[in-house]
Amino acid sequence: MNISIIGTGYVGLVTGACLADLGNKVICADSDKQKIGQLNKLKMPIYEPGLEDVVRRNVKEKRLKFTANIKEAVRDSKVIFIAVGTPSREGGEADLTGVENVAKVIAENMNGYKLIVEKSTVPVETGSWVGHTIRVNLPKNKKIKFDVASNPEFLREGQAIRDFTHPDRIVLGVESKVAQDLLIELYKPLNAPIVVTDIKSAEIIKHASNSFLATKISFINAIACLCEQVGADVAKVAEGMGLDKRIGRAFLDAGIGYGGSCFPKDLDAFINIARKNGYNFDLLKAVRDINEAQKKNLVKKIEDALWIVKDKFIGVLGLSFKPDTDDIRNAPALDIIAELESKGAKIKVFDPQAMPKANQILKGVKFCQNVYEAAKGADCLVMLTEWNEFKELDLPRLHKLMHQPIIVDGRNIYDPRAMQKAGFKYICMGRKL
Repeated sequence: MNISIIGTGYVGLVTGACLADLGNKVICADSDKQKIGQLNKLKMPIYEPGLEDVVRRNVKEKRLKFTANIKEAVRDSKVIFIAVGTPSREGGEADLTGVENVAKVIAENMNGYKLIVEKSTVPVETGSWVGHTIRVNLPKNKKIKFDVASNPEFLREGQAIRDFTHPDRIVLGVESKVAQDLLIELYKPLNAPIVVTDIKSAEIIKHASNSFLATKISFINAIACLCEQVGADVAKVAEGMGLDKRIGRAFLDAGIGYGGSCFPKDLDAFINIARKNGYNFDLLKAVRDINEAQKKNLVKKIEDALWIVKDKFIGVLGLSFKPDTDDIRNAPALDIIAELESKGAKIKVFDPQAMPKANQILKGVKFCQNVYEAAKGADCLVMLTEWNEFKELDLPRLHKLMHQPIIVDGRNIYDPRAMQKAGFKYICMGRKL
């Protein structure tokens, strides 16, 4: 098929590259000329394992190209995915300006039947507005048929290529058989379960899924707080819960909470959607409150360990909101570092991928070349992202380098007894020491 992807962020770029890998002819378009220039030089604007290989292969095979000419991309494609950003406004509502602008450009450049697919995470009823916007902006002398569909993404940063090629399910919100048949044909090579529904249900599926996963994270973090009070071990509690097939073990890892571009934004948006439609989603408000509290809990653990934080050297390991990505959007590490700096701490940081982006935001911190430079002379070492390379450290070397052998583990990476045996004062989240 001839496909265009409007927007080359995490979702658009991965989707475009993977659809090209399935044999389609894909144009990835973006108004950001600098980003398109990078991509045309085969330089990835994001870190995502495996993405560069997929992009290079499909550019070489002439199945994938990048352009800043969105009008051309619309005219040359039958299926158009809208994958632009939908950032949160101040009140939590999604800003859909980008979606509307793309819908207008599509309308003005229609030269035959088009299937316009929402790929961005959008509030329920956005599909109706996209259709309305296209009808209003179609040239008066043109009577061109089109369809709007919803095809929400479920890509995890750090595992996005695998999630696209081996999805748990594909959700298609459609209003016509033509749209349904086109999308089923497009995704047929993936041999995955396909849920076909109306557009509004598909839009809610995305927000409901992310909100439920955020709820699991906040639930286990609340349990971790209780475990600390009574002397239980949250890891064992999670194991005992997770073996129940109705619950499952995924997303039951206690720590400093969720971050990233999806969960915080989608939770706020879903609370807002519910409010606008007359439902007060108190459950999700509590999920959000618990998540914020976890960052404060970690800072308190650091204060309790050091007594006075002012002028103490604190090494921070991990800046991205999760491992295997350089994404620092809404990363808990940023808030925690800001709070420690406000208390007068001297911060050194290391992250395998996120430091170039963090360098544009974090001021007054020292960026280190490796873990051991961050640990040298530190009064405390704080684990904020569970990168694999942090799980196999040279503990004797670490112990010698630190001014005080204190580790505050916000991701429960280590075994508490092993850390104590290695001579560290080890502080974690809800584990039994």
